[in-house]
Amino acid sequence: MILDSSILVAFERRRFDLERLLTDHAPPVIAAVTAAELLIGVERANTPERRSRRESFVQNIFARVPIIPFDMAQARLYAVHFAELASRGEIIGDRDLQIAVTALSLGHDLATLNAREFQRVTGLRLVDVSAYTVP
Repeated sequence: MILDSSILVAFERRRFDLERLLTDHAPPVIAAVTAAELLIGVERANTPERRSRRESFVQNIFARVPIIPFDMAQARLYAVHFAELASRGEIIGDRDLQIAVTALSLGHDLATLNAREFQRVTGLRLVDVSAYTVP
């Protein structure tokens, strides 16, 4: 299973039970672009305290979850899916498409809180994570 940043951000905000998800599913990975998204959150922190807290959270995730690089095979798959989405008029965000093709290239399911965006990608299997959200 590959984790989208929406899951990790919700976990950081205590709105998602990541530990239970990890107990119920195979060990996860994240895409390199997801790592970048998390690091963007660190860089955009508006106080030293928030930056420190985010940095600690991100480093903990990086220590626990393998990061999958974006390679040439994924770049080719990205081009195929981008062209398909564009032909249907259903473009999704560049980073989301990178995450989607990383999951596809590995044969992994994708865990996300943004299913509406990702369900547009042909062949991508999404994990129903609704049972893991915290009100």
